[in-house]
Amino acid sequence: MKQYDAIFIGSGHAAWHGATILKQAGKSVLIIEKDLEGGTCTNYGCDAKILLDGPFEVLHKSNRYQGIGKEGDFTINWPQLMAYKDAVTNPFPQFLNGMFQRLVFDFIKGHSQLTGEHTVLVNGEEIYGENIIIGIGAREARLNIPGQEFLKDSRDFLSLHALPDRFVMIGAGIISLEFASMMALLGKEVHIIEFTSQALAAYHQDYVATVVADLEKQGVQFHFNQAVASVEEVAKGYLVKTQNGLALEVDYVLDATGRVANVENIGLKSLGIEASARGIKVDDHLRTKYPHIYVSGDVIDKTVPKLTPTAIFESKYIAGQILGNQEAISYPAIPNLVFTLPRIGQVGVTVKEAKANENLQIIPYKYGQASLFETKNEKDAEITFILDENKHLVGAELISDDAEAILNMMTLIINQKITGQDLGNMIFAFPGVTHAIISQLGAVMR
Repeated sequence: MKQYDAIFIGSGHAAWHGATILKQAGKSVLIIEKDLEGGTCTNYGCDAKILLDGPFEVLHKSNRYQGIGKEGDFTINWPQLMAYKDAVTNPFPQFLNGMFQRLVFDFIKGHSQLTGEHTVLVNGEEIYGENIIIGIGAREARLNIPGQEFLKDSRDFLSLHALPDRFVMIGAGIISLEFASMMALLGKEVHIIEFTSQALAAYHQDYVATVVADLEKQGVQFHFNQAVASVEEVAKGYLVKTQNGLALEVDYVLDATGRVANVENIGLKSLGIEASARGIKVDDHLRTKYPHIYVSGDVIDKTVPKLTPTAIFESKYIAGQILGNQEAISYPAIPNLVFTLPRIGQVGVTVKEAKANENLQIIPYKYGQASLFETKNEKDAEITFILDENKHLVGAELISDDAEAILNMMTLIINQKITGQDLGNMIFAFPGVTHAIISQLGAVMR
């Protein structure tokens, strides 16, 4: 029987970062993957989405100058854009495979099944691992309704080489609103059907309302408090019906109702490892009931955001555990960004949480209006600071095309406990949107 110090089930960000650390420390490492090397984010998730998003972001920003410097149309050629995306992402698995070889990882393509506390069965061979790390992520949920075979998911959408004209997107979460932001700029007919009464429920609803209103101005139709009952194939596409009697004939139906952890058929039940659609239960060291079986990434049942950077953090943490670190995991503030147009961002304590805590101070700042020359005419840009009783920044929520850079700056300030005096003793580039925000933050923190 082959033996390894660590077996990683999955080859995405929840796995290979920690595997690299262990290999560099002299450990023997095996990675097992049944799909493409690199997992969802690398091949048909985050990377593909941001590659397609680029020209839409440029178009969205340029529209702020319509009538004050911008003339003519900015045309997006979707087939060319998709070909560009494919040219960038298609080589990723081969590149990662080569990287694994250079790092001297053993790598096996196949389905894994746990057969014991230290053993994994793959392609008919049982292999021993002193430590086993499960990092097999999650997949798109699929509604259990008549006609579910006609539903598409985000992976399908991100591989569309020819765009249909009429969309139904089921669910008003991140995926639907990000894709709708792109399709609206192309003039497509978009309907979003949401079971509840609001979109992006986890984010500051004042900012969500701005994005929803902007999408509605572009023709996107929201149908709240509606549950999809069935999808039928008709002569010119698909007929989507809801339980409340709404009927929409469209060309494409996207099921964006959430994600479920990949916990089936990997031997968890036979070993008594607790798991559900939310993920695998772990302790504060990311261990299952067995001290040498760890879990990393989106397949964990957890309350912190299921994001690529979180998976990387967990993968590195597990490597540290195997190398002798005994400390329980402690997550820093985790920035969370929705790639709508404009973006919505959040890090640390939310506005909703702050409203329930009288010791926290909520300070909104409409910097888009206050510093128009620095925001490039983005009038609706706004950030809300959340300060504790010591005037330390503990949270921030914002809406802005420049949310990524601002959010990362806020994350740094929160995690490093930078004070208002600290900010006042620093010099930042001017003019620029981060300068405007940091100047205001430094003032309110004093």
